[in-house]
Amino acid sequence: MKILFLVSFLFYLTKSIHAQPAEDIQWSKNGSSFYNIVHNSIVEWQLPSFRKKTIVDSLQLVPAPGKPAITIRSFSFSEDGRKLLIYTNSKKVWRTDTRGDYWTYDVQRRGLKQLGKGRPASSLMFAKFSPDAKKVAYVSVHNLYVEDLSTNKVAALTTDGTTRIINGTFDWAYEEEFGCRDGFRWSTDSRNIAYWQIDARKIKNFLLINNTDSLYSFTVPVEYPKVGQNPSPAKIGVVNISSAKTTWINIPGDPVQHYIPRMEWAPNGTEVILEQLNRKQNQATIFLCTASSGASKPIYTERDDAWIDVKTTWSDESSGWEWINGGKEFLWISEKDGWRHIYRLGTDGKERKITNGHYDMISYKGLDEKNGLIYFTASPANATQQYLYKISITGDKEAERISPASQAGTHTYKIAPGAMYSSHYFSNIRGQAVADLISLPNHTSVSASSRSEANNSSSPSAEMFQVTTDDNITMDGWMIKPKNFDSTKKYPVLFQVYAEPGAATVKDAEGSAGTFLYAGDIAADGYIQISLDGRGTPAPKGAAWRKSIYRKIGLLNIRDQAMAAKKILTWSFVDTSRIAVWGWSGGGSTTLNLLFQFPEIFQTGIAIAPVANQLLYDNIYQERYMGVPQENSEDFIKGSPITYAKNLRGNLLLIHGTGDDNVHYQGTEMLVNELVRYGKNFQLMSYPNRTHSISEGAGTRVHLASLFTRYLKDHCPGGGR
Repeated sequence: MKILFLVSFLFYLTKSIHAQPAEDIQWSKNGSSFYNIVHNSIVEWQLPSFRKKTIVDSLQLVPAPGKPAITIRSFSFSEDGRKLLIYTNSKKVWRTDTRGDYWTYDVQRRGLKQLGKGRPASSLMFAKFSPDAKKVAYVSVHNLYVEDLSTNKVAALTTDGTTRIINGTFDWAYEEEFGCRDGFRWSTDSRNIAYWQIDARKIKNFLLINNTDSLYSFTVPVEYPKVGQNPSPAKIGVVNISSAKTTWINIPGDPVQHYIPRMEWAPNGTEVILEQLNRKQNQATIFLCTASSGASKPIYTERDDAWIDVKTTWSDESSGWEWINGGKEFLWISEKDGWRHIYRLGTDGKERKITNGHYDMISYKGLDEKNGLIYFTASPANATQQYLYKISITGDKEAERISPASQAGTHTYKIAPGAMYSSHYFSNIRGQAVADLISLPNHTSVSASSRSEANNSSSPSAEMFQVTTDDNITMDGWMIKPKNFDSTKKYPVLFQVYAEPGAATVKDAEGSAGTFLYAGDIAADGYIQISLDGRGTPAPKGAAWRKSIYRKIGLLNIRDQAMAAKKILTWSFVDTSRIAVWGWSGGGSTTLNLLFQFPEIFQTGIAIAPVANQLLYDNIYQERYMGVPQENSEDFIKGSPITYAKNLRGNLLLIHGTGDDNVHYQGTEMLVNELVRYGKNFQLMSYPNRTHSISEGAGTRVHLASLFTRYLKDHCPGGGR
């Protein structure tokens, strides 16, 4: 029963696309065990025996007699393992639940105590023990506080926080585009905290309009830096815990024209290391800074003709700095030789390349410095798959694949500290799956379960394929044929698209293929489903593939999709009169551009929450991939669907939430005006006050799926002919 529980738990957590903190394995400090939440209790599992130990029972989390136990959202241990921080009553900030209430629990004395008493409910963010476990720091309402655990005294480390002066956390744009949320770091001696301060006072509010929740409409302001508008200035301060005095780091350059997406303490505890990106995000500079004086010195600079990715592109974590060699060196990821590779960088600026060859490191996974190994994922032979590799930290040997040769598909891992163990999930598009815990470095299963789904003629499975366009571009794709497919008949095709640098849609992994919005059995209803990844998508095919889209979003990626579709239209079983396309967000933009730029191919489109005009989106994303519009505004115009709205000939269903703080409804309204101007018939569905996910409100997702399905059936009917 114990092993069965663990296996089912592993399947659950590894298949969760948007896992929250409480739904994930939490490794112990030494990596020999892991924790998880079972029935609101925190349980430790020792490896490899799987001996179970309850660290804190739900009954011990009752704050007062007659009160219910606090619900564990997530938890963390102090450095000495004697105390717990428990996060509860969480609330969403933009995308994720990053504010709530925190309690400390003394594991030995079994004492429970709430932090931040007197602060507004659910207002604490990113609470962290000091390394000596005597204090806890947290952010509340854009100020940084520290609480002494022995005296319960709370001290404000910053007092200038407002709705626009943001200490210890980030504004909308940093969170959305850099993955930055937790904005402060304890020093190793527990005496100082380094933190970000974002000054959003000059960022204009975009006003969302709520027409339904009161007699009179009201506006919902969102600080939102549009493309071409200056970013929020960011700076780094080091505040002394005793004096509450902040020393600001002297970072060269105009703070309005740069970003700071990474910052950590160096291992010596006296210096702070940070990465500065220029406004265009094509130059990264690493600074080593003296915390006591604020002095900084650049130790490394890298430039790119297109853009330089931030850490969230190649790591599961946006924070952390991978130090080696006693803190004299760290790992750095770069595409400067045309492929994403791992380098060693010294604090003296000297570098050494670790991985080599015409392949991309997909994601950094972990470090075993004791045995001199680095773990990462890659797939040199097939860009739709992913495998774990290990390589010597010296870089004097070739990387070695350790994912099993018998498991062709996609492997994901969460490696424990010290790299003795890892969670492992394997799947492929054919329905094979394995979830287990493994020991490293030999990838030996500690516990495992597998599942294989048999295919038959009445249960179609997805298949991988490639198509080469007349431009000599070979694109990966997946396809699901209709049930009881008859090759002598012709079927409609529904293309699912995204086609921008933000995501790839074609992966040899379970759950990556299909049309999740369709209400019913789309294969039984006789549709061919296809998705393709062209140039500009983040596939491990080299920097040239990914960055060829620079200043060409809405043109190059659209042509790739259309040229691939033209090849598919020559297949004998494809009905060229029934070709539909759909997508969400960037996929919605791609859908519009395909309908407008290639109306001879695509007759029906469903565009959800699209960016109709690139000049309306946020500056970090759009300027990273398109440049600054003050210098090349014509590229933004040429790539925007609204420019080609007059060419619509087919059927268009346009869907958007009016409360979308990410891709504003404003763009859809502008597109509506343009379509009306040219006398184009279309259908529009506006969901009042729904965000970018269009998920809020009773019945919303059911209605959206029904709308999607009915429109597709009406305008692109299924079935072989």
